[in-house]
Amino acid sequence: MDRARAWLAEDPDPETRDELVRLLESVDPADVEDGAETEALAELADRFGGTLQFGTAGLRGELGTGPMRMNRAVVIRAAAGLAAYLRGKGAPSGDDPGLVVIGHDARYKSADFARDTAAVMTGAGLRAALLPYPLPTPVLAFAIRHLGAVAGVAVTASHNPPRDNGYKVYLGDGSQIVPPADDEIAAEIAAVGSLRDVALPETGWETLGDEIVDAYVARTDSALTEGTPRDVRVVYTPLHGVGRDTFVAAFTRAGFPAPVVVPEQADPDPAFPTVAFPNPEEPGAMDLAFATARSERPDIVIANDPDADRCAVAVPDASVEGGWRMLRGDEVGALLATHLVHKRAGGTFATTIVSSSLLSRIAAAAELPYEETLTGFKWLARSDGLAYAYEEALGYCVDPGGVRDKDGISAALLVAELTAELRQTDRTLLDLLDDIAVEYGLHATDQLSVRFEDLSRIAAAMERLRVEPPAALAGLTVTSGEDLSKGTDRLPPTDGLRYLLAGDDNRGVEGARVVVRPSGTEPKLKCYLEVVVPVGGQDELDRARATARTVLEELKRDLAAATGI
Repeated sequence: MDRARAWLAEDPDPETRDELVRLLESVDPADVEDGAETEALAELADRFGGTLQFGTAGLRGELGTGPMRMNRAVVIRAAAGLAAYLRGKGAPSGDDPGLVVIGHDARYKSADFARDTAAVMTGAGLRAALLPYPLPTPVLAFAIRHLGAVAGVAVTASHNPPRDNGYKVYLGDGSQIVPPADDEIAAEIAAVGSLRDVALPETGWETLGDEIVDAYVARTDSALTEGTPRDVRVVYTPLHGVGRDTFVAAFTRAGFPAPVVVPEQADPDPAFPTVAFPNPEEPGAMDLAFATARSERPDIVIANDPDADRCAVAVPDASVEGGWRMLRGDEVGALLATHLVHKRAGGTFATTIVSSSLLSRIAAAAELPYEETLTGFKWLARSDGLAYAYEEALGYCVDPGGVRDKDGISAALLVAELTAELRQTDRTLLDLLDDIAVEYGLHATDQLSVRFEDLSRIAAAMERLRVEPPAALAGLTVTSGEDLSKGTDRLPPTDGLRYLLAGDDNRGVEGARVVVRPSGTEPKLKCYLEVVVPVGGQDELDRARATARTVLEELKRDLAAATGI
Protein backbone atom coordinates (compact mmCIF):
# COMPACT_ATOMS: atom_id res chain seq x y z
CA MET A 1 0.00 0.00 0.00
CA ASP A 2 2.84 2.40 0.83
CA ARG A 3 4.57 1.67 -2.46
CA ALA A 4 1.32 2.15 -4.38
CA ARG A 5 0.62 5.52 -2.76
CA ALA A 6 4.19 6.70 -3.44
CA TRP A 7 3.85 5.55 -7.04
CA LEU A 8 0.59 7.42 -7.43
CA ALA A 9 2.21 10.65 -6.27
CA GLU A 10 4.67 10.73 -9.18
CA ASP A 11 2.97 8.74 -11.98
CA PRO A 12 2.98 11.05 -15.05
CA ASP A 13 0.17 9.21 -16.89
CA PRO A 14 -3.48 10.09 -16.07
CA GLU A 15 -4.63 6.71 -17.39
CA THR A 16 -2.51 4.60 -15.06
CA ARG A 17 -3.10 7.03 -12.19
CA ASP A 18 -6.86 6.48 -12.58
CA GLU A 19 -6.31 2.71 -12.69
CA LEU A 20 -4.35 2.85 -9.44
CA VAL A 21 -6.88 5.12 -7.73
CA ARG A 22 -9.65 2.63 -8.54
CA LEU A 23 -7.51 -0.22 -7.27
CA LEU A 24 -6.68 1.54 -3.99
CA GLU A 25 -10.33 2.45 -3.45
CA SER A 26 -11.27 -1.22 -3.82
CA VAL A 27 -9.01 -2.21 -0.91
CA ASP A 28 -10.66 -2.42 2.54
CA PRO A 29 -8.27 -0.96 5.14
CA ALA A 30 -9.47 -3.57 7.60
CA ASP A 31 -8.25 -6.30 5.29
CA VAL A 32 -4.83 -4.67 5.22
CA GLU A 33 -4.69 -4.55 9.02
CA ASP A 34 -5.85 -8.17 9.31
CA GLY A 35 -3.53 -9.45 6.61
CA ALA A 36 -6.52 -10.89 4.77
CA GLU A 37 -6.15 -12.41 1.31
CA THR A 38 -8.59 -10.61 -0.99
CA GLU A 39 -8.82 -10.19 -4.74
CA ALA A 40 -8.11 -6.46 -4.46
CA LEU A 41 -4.97 -7.00 -2.39
CA ALA A 42 -3.85 -9.75 -4.75
CA GLU A 43 -4.22 -7.34 -7.68
CA LEU A 44 -2.20 -4.75 -5.80
CA ALA A 45 0.52 -7.26 -4.92
CA ASP A 46 0.67 -8.41 -8.53
CA ARG A 47 1.55 -4.86 -9.58
CA PHE A 48 3.67 -3.72 -6.62
CA GLY A 49 5.22 -6.91 -5.24
CA GLY A 50 8.41 -6.41 -7.25
CA THR A 51 9.75 -4.74 -10.39
CA LEU A 52 10.04 -5.72 -14.04
CA GLN A 53 13.59 -6.94 -14.47
CA PHE A 54 15.72 -5.36 -17.16
CA GLY A 55 17.75 -7.98 -19.03
CA THR A 56 19.28 -8.67 -22.42
CA ALA A 57 15.76 -8.56 -23.91
CA GLY A 58 15.22 -5.18 -22.22
CA LEU A 59 11.79 -4.95 -20.65
CA ARG A 60 8.58 -6.70 -21.65
CA GLY A 61 5.30 -7.06 -19.82
CA GLU A 62 1.61 -6.31 -19.61
CA LEU A 63 0.47 -2.69 -19.71
CA GLY A 64 -0.86 -1.25 -16.48
CA THR A 65 0.04 0.61 -13.32
CA GLY A 66 2.90 -0.21 -10.98
CA PRO A 67 6.52 -1.38 -11.25
CA MET A 68 5.49 -4.88 -12.41
CA ARG A 69 3.76 -3.50 -15.52
CA MET A 70 4.80 -1.58 -18.62
CA ASN A 71 3.85 2.09 -18.22
CA ARG A 72 5.28 5.57 -18.64
CA ALA A 73 6.80 5.64 -15.15
CA VAL A 74 8.67 2.38 -15.74
CA VAL A 75 9.84 3.54 -19.18
CA ILE A 76 11.03 6.93 -17.93
CA ARG A 77 13.00 5.19 -15.19
CA ALA A 78 14.48 2.73 -17.71
CA ALA A 79 15.41 5.55 -20.09
CA ALA A 80 17.06 7.50 -17.27
CA GLY A 81 19.11 4.43 -16.36
CA LEU A 82 20.13 3.88 -19.96
CA ALA A 83 21.09 7.56 -20.31
CA ALA A 84 23.25 7.35 -17.17
CA TYR A 85 24.93 4.21 -18.53
CA LEU A 86 25.68 5.90 -21.86
CA ARG A 87 26.96 9.06 -20.19
CA GLY A 88 29.16 6.92 -17.98
CA LYS A 89 30.75 5.38 -21.04
CA GLY A 90 31.83 8.85 -22.18
CA ALA A 91 31.33 10.87 -25.35
CA PRO A 92 32.12 8.97 -28.56
CA SER A 93 34.32 11.76 -29.95
CA GLY A 94 35.16 15.28 -28.95
CA ASP A 95 32.26 17.19 -27.48
CA ASP A 96 29.57 15.08 -29.17
CA PRO A 97 27.49 13.50 -26.38
CA GLY A 98 26.26 10.78 -28.71
CA LEU A 99 23.05 10.09 -30.61
CA VAL A 100 20.29 7.73 -29.44
CA VAL A 101 17.77 6.65 -32.10
CA ILE A 102 14.29 5.63 -30.93
CA GLY A 103 11.71 3.69 -32.88
CA HIS A 104 8.35 2.17 -32.02
CA ASP A 105 5.60 -0.08 -33.31
CA ALA A 106 1.85 0.64 -33.31
CA ARG A 107 0.97 -1.02 -30.00
CA TYR A 108 -0.91 0.71 -27.21
CA LYS A 109 1.32 3.35 -25.56
CA SER A 110 4.27 2.75 -27.91
CA ALA A 111 4.33 6.32 -29.21
CA ASP A 112 4.15 7.68 -25.65
CA PHE A 113 7.01 5.46 -24.50
CA ALA A 114 9.15 6.50 -27.48
CA ARG A 115 8.51 10.19 -26.88
CA ASP A 116 9.29 9.87 -23.17
CA THR A 117 12.57 8.16 -24.05
CA ALA A 118 13.51 10.98 -26.42
CA ALA A 119 12.71 13.53 -23.71
CA VAL A 120 14.80 11.69 -21.10
CA MET A 121 17.79 11.38 -23.43
CA THR A 122 17.57 15.06 -24.33
CA GLY A 123 17.24 16.05 -20.67
CA ALA A 124 20.33 13.96 -19.85
CA GLY A 125 22.41 15.85 -22.43
CA LEU A 126 22.38 13.23 -25.16
CA ARG A 127 21.13 13.80 -28.70
CA ALA A 128 17.91 11.96 -29.50
CA ALA A 129 16.21 11.20 -32.81
CA LEU A 130 12.76 9.67 -33.19
CA LEU A 131 11.84 7.60 -36.23
CA PRO A 132 9.06 9.48 -38.06
CA TYR A 133 6.15 7.06 -37.37
CA PRO A 134 5.54 3.43 -36.39
CA LEU A 135 8.05 1.36 -38.34
CA PRO A 136 9.54 -2.14 -38.44
CA THR A 137 12.19 -2.87 -35.83
CA PRO A 138 14.79 -3.59 -38.56
CA VAL A 139 14.54 0.05 -39.64
CA LEU A 140 15.64 1.05 -36.14
CA ALA A 141 18.51 -1.47 -36.15
CA PHE A 142 19.57 -0.12 -39.56
CA ALA A 143 19.31 3.52 -38.46
CA ILE A 144 21.69 3.00 -35.53
CA ARG A 145 24.55 1.98 -37.83
CA HIS A 146 23.54 4.28 -40.69
CA LEU A 147 23.51 7.38 -38.45
CA GLY A 148 26.48 6.42 -36.28
CA ALA A 149 24.41 6.36 -33.07
CA VAL A 150 25.75 5.23 -29.72
CA ALA A 151 22.52 3.38 -28.92
CA GLY A 152 18.99 2.69 -30.04
CA VAL A 153 15.70 1.83 -28.40
CA ALA A 154 12.88 -0.13 -30.02
CA VAL A 155 9.55 0.17 -28.23
CA THR A 156 7.84 -3.08 -29.19
CA ALA A 157 6.52 -6.32 -27.77
CA SER A 158 6.96 -8.05 -31.13
CA HIS A 159 4.43 -10.90 -31.37
CA ASN A 160 3.20 -10.85 -27.74
CA PRO A 161 -0.51 -10.49 -26.84
CA PRO A 162 -2.22 -7.09 -27.39
CA ARG A 163 -1.97 -5.91 -23.78
CA ASP A 164 1.83 -6.28 -23.71
CA ASN A 165 4.56 -3.84 -24.63
CA GLY A 166 8.32 -3.87 -24.45
CA TYR A 167 11.54 -1.88 -24.50
CA LYS A 168 14.52 -3.29 -26.42
CA VAL A 169 17.99 -1.70 -26.28
CA TYR A 170 20.73 -1.75 -28.90
CA LEU A 171 24.23 -0.36 -28.61
CA GLY A 172 26.24 1.44 -31.27
CA ASP A 173 27.18 -1.65 -33.30
CA GLY A 174 23.48 -2.15 -34.04
CA SER A 175 23.27 -5.33 -31.97
CA GLN A 176 21.07 -5.98 -28.97
CA ILE A 177 22.78 -5.83 -25.60
CA VAL A 178 24.45 -8.82 -23.95
CA PRO A 179 26.06 -9.21 -20.49
CA PRO A 180 27.51 -7.35 -18.76
CA ALA A 181 25.77 -4.35 -20.35
CA ASP A 182 22.34 -5.56 -19.19
CA ASP A 183 23.42 -5.74 -15.54
CA GLU A 184 25.19 -2.38 -15.75
CA ILE A 185 22.10 -0.70 -17.25
CA ALA A 186 19.87 -2.43 -14.68
CA ALA A 187 22.06 -1.06 -11.88
CA GLU A 188 21.70 2.47 -13.28
CA ILE A 189 17.91 2.01 -13.49
CA ALA A 190 17.81 0.86 -9.87
CA ALA A 191 19.80 3.94 -8.88
CA VAL A 192 17.21 6.35 -10.33
CA GLY A 193 15.55 8.17 -7.45
CA SER A 194 12.30 10.13 -7.68
CA LEU A 195 10.89 10.63 -11.17
CA ARG A 196 10.52 14.29 -10.25
CA ASP A 197 14.29 14.52 -10.54
CA VAL A 198 14.33 13.16 -14.13
CA ALA A 199 14.41 16.04 -16.61
CA LEU A 200 11.63 15.76 -19.21
CA PRO A 201 11.94 18.67 -21.65
CA GLU A 202 9.09 19.28 -24.08
CA THR A 203 11.40 19.79 -27.07
CA GLY A 204 14.99 19.39 -28.13
CA TRP A 205 15.07 16.10 -29.99
CA GLU A 206 14.95 15.50 -33.73
CA THR A 207 12.17 13.69 -35.58
CA LEU A 208 13.65 11.98 -38.60
CA GLY A 209 11.95 12.11 -42.00
CA ASP A 210 11.21 9.63 -44.75
CA GLU A 211 14.82 9.73 -45.84
CA ILE A 212 15.79 7.17 -43.16
CA VAL A 213 13.06 4.80 -44.38
CA ASP A 214 14.18 5.33 -47.97
CA ALA A 215 17.77 4.54 -46.99
CA TYR A 216 16.66 1.32 -45.31
CA VAL A 217 14.52 0.27 -48.29
CA ALA A 218 17.44 0.98 -50.63
CA ARG A 219 19.55 -1.44 -48.57
CA THR A 220 17.03 -4.31 -48.36
CA ASP A 221 17.90 -5.88 -51.72
CA SER A 222 21.66 -5.94 -51.08
CA ALA A 223 21.61 -9.74 -50.68
CA LEU A 224 19.92 -10.18 -54.06
CA THR A 225 21.83 -10.79 -57.30
CA GLU A 226 21.31 -8.30 -60.09
CA GLY A 227 19.54 -9.81 -63.08
CA THR A 228 17.99 -12.77 -61.27
CA PRO A 229 14.31 -13.56 -61.98
CA ARG A 230 11.64 -11.48 -60.24
CA ASP A 231 8.54 -13.26 -61.56
CA VAL A 232 6.89 -14.49 -58.35
CA ARG A 233 3.40 -14.01 -56.96
CA VAL A 234 3.20 -13.30 -53.23
CA VAL A 235 0.32 -12.98 -50.78
CA TYR A 236 1.47 -11.01 -47.74
CA THR A 237 0.12 -10.31 -44.27
CA PRO A 238 1.63 -7.92 -41.71
CA LEU A 239 -0.71 -9.39 -39.03
CA HIS A 240 -2.05 -5.94 -38.08
CA GLY A 241 1.51 -4.75 -37.52
CA VAL A 242 3.72 -2.07 -39.05
CA GLY A 243 5.31 -4.03 -41.90
CA ARG A 244 3.01 -3.37 -44.85
CA ASP A 245 4.23 -0.10 -46.34
CA THR A 246 7.93 -0.87 -45.92
CA PHE A 247 7.49 -4.44 -47.20
CA VAL A 248 5.60 -3.35 -50.32
CA ALA A 249 8.11 -0.55 -50.99
CA ALA A 250 11.02 -2.99 -50.72
CA PHE A 251 9.40 -5.51 -53.08
CA THR A 252 8.53 -2.84 -55.61
CA ARG A 253 12.00 -1.29 -55.55
CA ALA A 254 13.62 -4.72 -56.03
CA GLY A 255 11.54 -5.29 -59.17
CA PHE A 256 9.09 -7.87 -57.86
CA PRO A 257 5.36 -7.63 -58.61
CA ALA A 258 3.49 -5.85 -55.83
CA PRO A 259 2.39 -8.44 -53.24
CA VAL A 260 -1.31 -8.99 -52.57
CA VAL A 261 -1.87 -7.81 -49.00
CA VAL A 262 -4.44 -9.63 -46.86
CA PRO A 263 -7.04 -6.84 -46.52
CA GLU A 264 -8.38 -7.78 -43.08
CA GLN A 265 -4.87 -7.59 -41.57
CA ALA A 266 -3.33 -4.81 -43.67
CA ASP A 267 -3.58 -1.82 -41.30
CA PRO A 268 -1.77 -1.46 -37.97
CA ASP A 269 -4.18 -2.25 -35.13
CA PRO A 270 -2.98 -2.70 -31.53
CA ALA A 271 -6.01 -4.88 -30.75
CA PHE A 272 -4.95 -7.52 -33.35
CA PRO A 273 -8.66 -8.29 -33.82
CA THR A 274 -8.45 -11.24 -36.23
CA VAL A 275 -5.97 -13.40 -34.32
CA ALA A 276 -5.74 -14.91 -30.84
CA PHE A 277 -1.99 -14.17 -30.77
CA PRO A 278 -0.25 -11.99 -33.41
CA ASN A 279 2.39 -14.62 -34.09
CA PRO A 280 2.45 -16.47 -37.42
CA GLU A 281 3.53 -19.62 -35.58
CA GLU A 282 0.35 -19.69 -33.47
CA PRO A 283 -2.63 -21.79 -34.63
CA GLY A 284 -5.13 -19.77 -36.66
CA ALA A 285 -2.91 -16.73 -37.20
CA MET A 286 -2.42 -17.56 -40.88
CA ASP A 287 -6.01 -18.56 -41.66
CA LEU A 288 -6.93 -15.30 -43.41
CA ALA A 289 -3.69 -15.36 -45.41
CA PHE A 290 -4.44 -18.88 -46.58
CA ALA A 291 -8.00 -17.89 -47.49
CA THR A 292 -6.59 -15.05 -49.61
CA ALA A 293 -4.10 -17.46 -51.16
CA ARG A 294 -6.81 -19.89 -52.18
CA SER A 295 -8.46 -17.13 -54.22
CA GLU A 296 -5.28 -15.40 -55.50
CA ARG A 297 -3.25 -18.60 -56.17
CA PRO A 298 0.20 -17.13 -55.45
CA ASP A 299 3.51 -19.00 -55.48
CA ILE A 300 4.13 -18.36 -51.78
CA VAL A 301 2.57 -16.69 -48.76
CA ILE A 302 4.76 -14.48 -46.57
CA ALA A 303 3.90 -13.10 -43.13
CA ASN A 304 5.73 -10.71 -40.86
CA ASP A 305 5.12 -10.55 -37.15
CA PRO A 306 3.80 -7.15 -35.91
CA ASP A 307 7.21 -5.44 -35.78
CA ALA A 308 8.34 -7.15 -39.01
CA ASP A 309 11.60 -8.58 -37.76
CA ARG A 310 10.42 -12.17 -38.34
CA CYS A 311 9.46 -13.79 -41.63
CA ALA A 312 7.07 -16.73 -42.04
CA VAL A 313 6.73 -18.57 -45.34
CA ALA A 314 3.98 -20.91 -46.55
CA VAL A 315 3.84 -22.96 -49.73
CA PRO A 316 1.13 -24.75 -51.71
CA ASP A 317 0.81 -28.36 -50.57
CA ALA A 318 -2.10 -30.46 -51.79
CA SER A 319 -1.43 -33.07 -49.12
CA VAL A 320 -2.48 -30.82 -46.22
CA GLU A 321 -5.91 -29.54 -45.26
CA GLY A 322 -6.58 -26.17 -46.89
CA GLY A 323 -3.85 -26.67 -49.49
CA TRP A 324 -1.17 -24.52 -47.80
CA ARG A 325 1.63 -25.50 -45.44
CA MET A 326 3.71 -23.29 -43.18
CA LEU A 327 7.40 -23.97 -43.49
CA ARG A 328 9.21 -24.35 -40.21
CA GLY A 329 11.86 -21.78 -39.38
CA ASP A 330 14.53 -24.46 -39.73
CA GLU A 331 13.29 -25.27 -43.23
CA VAL A 332 13.45 -21.64 -44.35
CA GLY A 333 16.84 -21.34 -42.65
CA ALA A 334 18.21 -24.24 -44.69
CA LEU A 335 16.65 -22.94 -47.92
CA LEU A 336 18.23 -19.50 -47.52
CA ALA A 337 21.59 -21.02 -46.56
CA THR A 338 21.54 -23.24 -49.65
CA HIS A 339 20.58 -20.27 -51.82
CA LEU A 340 23.43 -18.15 -50.41
CA VAL A 341 25.92 -20.99 -50.95
CA HIS A 342 24.83 -21.22 -54.59
CA LYS A 343 25.36 -17.43 -54.81
CA ARG A 344 28.92 -18.04 -53.53
CA ALA A 345 28.43 -16.19 -50.29
CA GLY A 346 31.52 -16.00 -48.09
CA GLY A 347 31.77 -15.64 -44.33
CA THR A 348 30.40 -17.31 -41.24
CA PHE A 349 27.05 -19.10 -41.14
CA ALA A 350 25.55 -19.09 -37.64
CA THR A 351 22.56 -20.43 -35.79
CA THR A 352 21.50 -21.18 -32.22
CA ILE A 353 21.64 -24.21 -29.96
CA VAL A 354 17.87 -24.74 -30.36
CA SER A 355 17.86 -24.56 -34.16
CA SER A 356 18.52 -27.46 -36.52
CA SER A 357 22.02 -28.87 -36.82
CA LEU A 358 21.51 -29.00 -40.59
CA LEU A 359 23.15 -25.60 -41.07
CA SER A 360 26.44 -27.01 -39.76
CA ARG A 361 26.42 -29.64 -42.52
CA ILE A 362 25.57 -27.09 -45.22
CA ALA A 363 28.40 -24.82 -44.03
CA ALA A 364 30.88 -27.71 -43.79
CA ALA A 365 30.09 -28.88 -47.33
CA ALA A 366 30.68 -25.33 -48.60
CA GLU A 367 33.85 -25.04 -46.50
CA LEU A 368 32.43 -22.02 -44.67
CA PRO A 369 32.99 -21.14 -40.99
CA TYR A 370 30.12 -22.12 -38.69
CA GLU A 371 29.11 -20.77 -35.28
CA GLU A 372 26.51 -21.97 -32.77
CA THR A 373 25.34 -19.54 -30.10
CA LEU A 374 22.78 -19.16 -27.35
CA THR A 375 19.24 -18.31 -28.39
CA GLY A 376 18.65 -14.83 -29.78
CA PHE A 377 20.16 -12.46 -32.28
CA LYS A 378 21.93 -10.61 -29.51
CA TRP A 379 24.34 -13.57 -29.62
CA LEU A 380 24.13 -14.50 -33.30
CA ALA A 381 24.97 -10.96 -34.43
CA ARG A 382 28.30 -11.16 -32.61
CA SER A 383 29.60 -14.12 -34.61
CA ASP A 384 32.98 -13.34 -36.18
CA GLY A 385 32.85 -12.64 -39.91
CA LEU A 386 29.07 -13.13 -40.01
CA ALA A 387 27.52 -13.60 -43.47
CA TYR A 388 24.23 -15.28 -42.56
CA ALA A 389 22.41 -16.18 -39.37
CA TYR A 390 19.04 -17.63 -38.52
CA GLU A 391 17.10 -19.00 -35.57
CA GLU A 392 14.21 -21.45 -35.71
CA ALA A 393 11.72 -18.86 -34.41
CA LEU A 394 11.44 -17.33 -37.92
CA GLY A 395 14.36 -14.91 -37.54
CA TYR A 396 16.87 -14.42 -40.38
CA CYS A 397 19.79 -12.03 -40.88
CA VAL A 398 20.82 -11.97 -44.55
CA ASP A 399 22.60 -8.59 -44.60
CA PRO A 400 24.57 -8.15 -41.36
CA GLY A 401 26.40 -5.17 -42.82
CA GLY A 402 23.13 -3.24 -42.95
CA VAL A 403 20.98 -4.75 -40.20
CA ARG A 404 22.84 -6.66 -37.51
CA ASP A 405 19.66 -8.26 -36.26
CA LYS A 406 16.84 -10.37 -37.64
CA ASP A 407 15.06 -8.65 -40.52
CA GLY A 408 11.78 -10.03 -41.85
CA ILE A 409 11.77 -7.79 -44.92
CA SER A 410 15.21 -8.39 -46.42
CA ALA A 411 14.76 -12.11 -45.68
CA ALA A 412 11.42 -12.07 -47.53
CA LEU A 413 13.11 -10.59 -50.59
CA LEU A 414 15.67 -13.40 -50.58
CA VAL A 415 12.91 -16.01 -50.26
CA ALA A 416 11.12 -14.39 -53.21
CA GLU A 417 14.29 -14.41 -55.31
CA LEU A 418 14.85 -18.10 -54.58
CA THR A 419 11.22 -18.94 -55.40
CA ALA A 420 11.43 -17.03 -58.70
CA GLU A 421 14.66 -18.80 -59.66
CA LEU A 422 13.12 -22.22 -58.94
CA ARG A 423 10.03 -21.31 -61.02
CA GLN A 424 12.28 -20.94 -64.07
CA THR A 425 12.70 -24.72 -64.08
CA ASP A 426 9.19 -25.55 -62.80
CA ARG A 427 10.51 -26.30 -59.32
CA THR A 428 9.34 -25.20 -55.89
CA LEU A 429 10.73 -24.64 -52.42
CA LEU A 430 9.45 -28.11 -51.47
CA ASP A 431 11.48 -29.64 -54.32
CA LEU A 432 14.61 -27.94 -53.01
CA LEU A 433 13.88 -29.17 -49.48
CA ASP A 434 13.75 -32.70 -50.89
CA ASP A 435 17.16 -32.20 -52.51
CA ILE A 436 18.59 -30.89 -49.23
CA ALA A 437 17.27 -33.92 -47.33
CA VAL A 438 18.83 -36.34 -49.83
CA GLU A 439 22.18 -34.53 -49.72
CA TYR A 440 22.52 -34.00 -45.96
CA GLY A 441 19.97 -36.36 -44.39
CA LEU A 442 16.47 -35.43 -43.28
CA HIS A 443 16.71 -33.07 -40.29
CA ALA A 444 13.14 -33.01 -38.94
CA THR A 445 12.38 -30.54 -36.16
CA ASP A 446 9.40 -29.83 -33.95
CA GLN A 447 8.61 -28.15 -30.66
CA LEU A 448 6.68 -28.91 -27.51
CA SER A 449 5.66 -25.50 -26.18
CA VAL A 450 3.40 -24.97 -23.17
CA ARG A 451 2.10 -21.59 -21.96
CA PHE A 452 1.67 -21.15 -18.18
CA GLU A 453 -0.19 -18.65 -16.02
CA ASP A 454 1.78 -19.87 -12.99
CA LEU A 455 5.46 -19.26 -13.78
CA SER A 456 6.55 -21.46 -10.88
CA ARG A 457 5.47 -24.48 -12.92
CA ILE A 458 8.16 -23.68 -15.49
CA ALA A 459 10.86 -23.64 -12.80
CA ALA A 460 9.42 -26.84 -11.33
CA ALA A 461 9.59 -28.62 -14.69
CA MET A 462 13.24 -27.61 -15.16
CA GLU A 463 14.09 -28.72 -11.63
CA ARG A 464 12.38 -32.06 -12.17
CA LEU A 465 14.56 -32.74 -15.22
CA ARG A 466 17.69 -31.75 -13.31
CA VAL A 467 16.86 -34.04 -10.38
CA GLU A 468 15.62 -36.94 -12.50
CA PRO A 469 17.32 -36.72 -15.92
CA PRO A 470 15.86 -39.10 -18.51
CA ALA A 471 17.89 -42.16 -19.48
CA ALA A 472 16.00 -42.57 -22.75
CA LEU A 473 13.47 -40.65 -24.83
CA ALA A 474 11.37 -42.09 -27.65
CA GLY A 475 13.19 -45.36 -27.13
CA LEU A 476 16.54 -43.72 -27.94
CA THR A 477 19.30 -43.81 -25.34
CA VAL A 478 20.40 -40.44 -23.93
CA THR A 479 24.16 -40.43 -24.58
CA SER A 480 24.80 -36.91 -23.29
CA GLY A 481 23.01 -34.55 -20.94
CA GLU A 482 24.26 -30.99 -20.41
CA ASP A 483 23.01 -28.49 -17.86
CA LEU A 484 23.62 -25.26 -19.76
CA SER A 485 23.20 -23.16 -16.60
CA LYS A 486 26.82 -24.09 -15.86
CA GLY A 487 28.03 -22.85 -19.23
CA THR A 488 30.31 -24.73 -21.62
CA ASP A 489 33.70 -24.10 -23.17
CA ARG A 490 31.91 -22.28 -26.02
CA LEU A 491 28.71 -20.96 -24.43
CA PRO A 492 28.02 -18.66 -21.47
CA PRO A 493 25.58 -19.93 -18.82
CA THR A 494 21.87 -20.02 -19.67
CA ASP A 495 18.85 -21.74 -18.13
CA GLY A 496 18.59 -24.77 -20.38
CA LEU A 497 19.15 -28.51 -20.69
CA ARG A 498 20.50 -30.28 -23.79
CA TYR A 499 20.28 -34.00 -24.48
CA LEU A 500 21.91 -35.93 -27.32
CA LEU A 501 20.27 -39.23 -28.22
CA ALA A 502 21.80 -42.29 -29.88
CA GLY A 503 20.63 -43.50 -33.25
CA ASP A 504 18.83 -46.75 -33.95
CA ASP A 505 19.78 -48.59 -37.13
CA ASN A 506 16.73 -50.83 -36.88
CA ARG A 507 14.44 -47.80 -37.01
CA GLY A 508 16.54 -45.96 -39.58
CA VAL A 509 17.41 -43.11 -37.18
CA GLU A 510 20.88 -41.54 -37.19
CA GLY A 511 20.35 -39.62 -33.95
CA ALA A 512 18.27 -37.02 -32.15
CA ARG A 513 18.64 -33.94 -29.97
CA VAL A 514 16.44 -32.24 -27.36
CA VAL A 515 16.88 -28.79 -25.79
CA VAL A 516 14.58 -27.64 -22.97
CA ARG A 517 14.47 -24.01 -21.83
CA PRO A 518 12.09 -21.34 -20.55
CA SER A 519 11.14 -18.74 -23.15
CA GLY A 520 12.95 -15.45 -22.72
CA THR A 521 9.97 -13.31 -23.79
CA GLU A 522 6.80 -15.28 -22.97
CA PRO A 523 5.49 -17.40 -20.06
CA LYS A 524 6.29 -20.64 -21.87
CA LEU A 525 8.38 -23.75 -21.41
CA LYS A 526 9.85 -24.79 -24.75
CA CYS A 527 11.26 -28.16 -25.79
CA TYR A 528 13.10 -28.11 -29.12
CA LEU A 529 13.28 -31.46 -30.88
CA GLU A 530 15.38 -32.70 -33.80
CA VAL A 531 15.57 -36.14 -35.43
CA VAL A 532 18.07 -36.98 -38.18
CA VAL A 533 17.15 -39.75 -40.63
CA PRO A 534 19.50 -40.80 -43.47
CA VAL A 535 17.99 -40.63 -46.97
CA GLY A 536 19.46 -42.73 -49.77
CA GLY A 537 17.50 -41.10 -52.58
CA GLN A 538 14.28 -39.38 -53.57
CA ASP A 539 12.39 -42.69 -53.33
CA GLU A 540 13.22 -42.92 -49.59
CA LEU A 541 11.86 -39.52 -48.60
CA ASP A 542 8.34 -40.69 -47.68
CA ARG A 543 9.71 -43.44 -45.45
CA ALA A 544 12.20 -41.07 -43.83
CA ARG A 545 9.53 -38.47 -43.09
CA ALA A 546 7.19 -41.10 -41.64
CA THR A 547 9.99 -42.34 -39.36
CA ALA A 548 10.81 -38.79 -38.26
CA ARG A 549 7.17 -37.98 -37.51
CA THR A 550 6.84 -41.07 -35.33
CA VAL A 551 9.99 -40.33 -33.35
CA LEU A 552 9.06 -36.66 -32.88
CA GLU A 553 5.64 -37.60 -31.50
CA GLU A 554 7.24 -40.10 -29.14
CA LEU A 555 9.72 -37.44 -27.99
CA LYS A 556 6.84 -35.08 -27.21
CA ARG A 557 5.03 -37.78 -25.25
CA ASP A 558 8.07 -38.76 -23.20
CA LEU A 559 9.13 -35.16 -22.54
CA ALA A 560 5.65 -34.23 -21.33
CA ALA A 561 5.91 -37.08 -18.84
CA ALA A 562 9.50 -36.31 -17.83
CA THR A 563 8.76 -32.63 -17.16
CA GLY A 564 5.39 -33.21 -15.53
CA ILE A 565 3.64 -30.83 -17.94
